[in-house]
Amino acid sequence: MSELPNIENLYRLDGKVCVVTGASSGFGDRFARVMSAAGAKVVVAARRQERLEELVADLPDALAIQCDVSSDEQCKKLIDESISHYGRIDVLVNNAGTTDAVHPAEEANIDLFRKVVDVNLNSCFLLSALAAQDMLTRQEGSIINVASVHGLVASAPNLQPAYVASKAGLVNLTRELAVQWAKRGIRVNVLCPGYFETELTQVMFDDERSSSWIARNASMGRGGTPEELDGALLFLASSASSYVTGVPLPVDGGWIAR
Repeated sequence: MSELPNIENLYRLDGKVCVVTGASSGFGDRFARVMSAAGAKVVVAARRQERLEELVADLPDALAIQCDVSSDEQCKKLIDESISHYGRIDVLVNNAGTTDAVHPAEEANIDLFRKVVDVNLNSCFLLSALAAQDMLTRQEGSIINVASVHGLVASAPNLQPAYVASKAGLVNLTRELAVQWAKRGIRVNVLCPGYFETELTQVMFDDERSSSWIARNASMGRGGTPEELDGALLFLASSASSYVTGVPLPVDGGWIAR
């Protein structure tokens, strides 16, 4: 029987360089703080530079890089500057995302559809490919995509075809990249959060009808709070998940179990 692990160190990220997109608010801000608390050096990226600077001021070892992930050039700049500053990338968290306004699919708003897919799916492919070029030199790395429970089930009655398609695509892209890179040391997994109360979703939770709908559909009878993603994030980022790849991990209060 092998030795028991040091439980205190199992989820540590000491010395690891973690890049988090969409870090100016919500999940991304929380992810950056949690990874830093676990010992990581953190690169935070988003469009709102002022928000990033405020975040970096709270962290012991962090770098802010302004980045619109819908721009191929800015994605490449993010990866290049991260490596230039810290020498490597150990963990990439593709968290940046957007959504489409609620509308029926027959309205065929193809421009909005393309915009959502570009941010939610295409950028994740490009950033993953660019980060993997560095990770493959060491045969080690973890990529964590952030999809949604609606990457696994439809959004009805919300009617968000672009969001659902992009997140479902991200789930299967995760599987594809995981298989391609598994024997070369890179793990790729995808978080699928349910409905969480954040700055961006506060209006939904403040609305009695919407909050009641969330409570009815989550088996636990409530939405989530951001800290309830901490464990899943650190699990996928750390050596605790060394034999886990290609996995969609729902953190949804039992939403899809119903």
